[in-house]
Amino acid sequence: MDLSLTQEQRLLQDSIQKFISTQYSISERNKFITNDQGYDNSNWQQFADLGWLAMTFSEEFGGLGGSLVDSMIMLEEFGKGLVVEPFMSTVILFGAAVELAGSQEQKQAIIPAIIEGNLIGTFAYAEPVEPTNLSAVQTKATAEDSGFRLSGTKSLVFNAVSADKILLSARTSGGDFDANGISLFIVDPSENGLTRTDYTTVDGLRASEIYLEQVRVERDCLLGTTDTASKLIQGLANRGILGLAAEAIGAMEALYKSTIEYTKQRQQFDHPLADFQVLKHRMTEMFVEYNLVKSLCMKATMLETQGTADAQRNIHALKYL
Repeated sequence: MDLSLTQEQRLLQDSIQKFISTQYSISERNKFITNDQGYDNSNWQQFADLGWLAMTFSEEFGGLGGSLVDSMIMLEEFGKGLVVEPFMSTVILFGAAVELAGSQEQKQAIIPAIIEGNLIGTFAYAEPVEPTNLSAVQTKATAEDSGFRLSGTKSLVFNAVSADKILLSARTSGGDFDANGISLFIVDPSENGLTRTDYTTVDGLRASEIYLEQVRVERDCLLGTTDTASKLIQGLANRGILGLAAEAIGAMEALYKSTIEYTKQRQQFDHPLADFQVLKHRMTEMFVEYNLVKSLCMKATMLETQGTADAQRNIHALKYL
């Protein structure tokens, strides 16, 4: 398996590195997270202007036709600067779900707006009863006339405070923990009966608990078909895991390189710390671990893109590392 980057991918990588180094210092980031929404609108618009929001969407809807691998390259670079803009929730999760399962009308209405930087989306899948179980869905969607009534609670919904649309899972049939019987709906956060409790996470991001009380949505808000969303939700979870791993790898690279630089400058007993054999071993271990997890992330991303049977096992291995 060839894990090397193409020339176009290296140019993409270089453009993000330049943005991080010139416009996204830690002090600037700390200013961004004090905003009510937790990020800077001008940065998000710049993401759109540079084509980063269009990278992985189909050319049919104004995208650049890139791959999941391109997304991971971007997220790794974002991880080096601890970028807080809602790329993960809007592009990797919400936008991908619409492109994979949405109707032509849904795609035409949503994807170009994301690409232009005019629409923020998020994915609400976790519930208080068992947040790590994708099949634990107690939120109910009851069919009526030409639409549905949604009632329930969604937990840890990132960027809901700034979202224009929320993709959420709800049960249309079956028991609370059945894999079958789950459907996805695109909901406007301003709908009557939808309320939020917003909070800041330990890393400065924004998340919310979402409460639905008889929220009315039309049938055209259904994404895909009823009762069949489990496979798509698992695929989105895999994308999320890969994206978080890529961000973590970017942070790892920034940390191990800054640590090595520090040991070259810091003096002890009239010698740089880098001269001491024990610390050389530690730096080498850091380098090996970094490259191991980076290679596994790229491999898992490629396997997920190809849809191979081995993809899930590699994603689990990546989580373990």
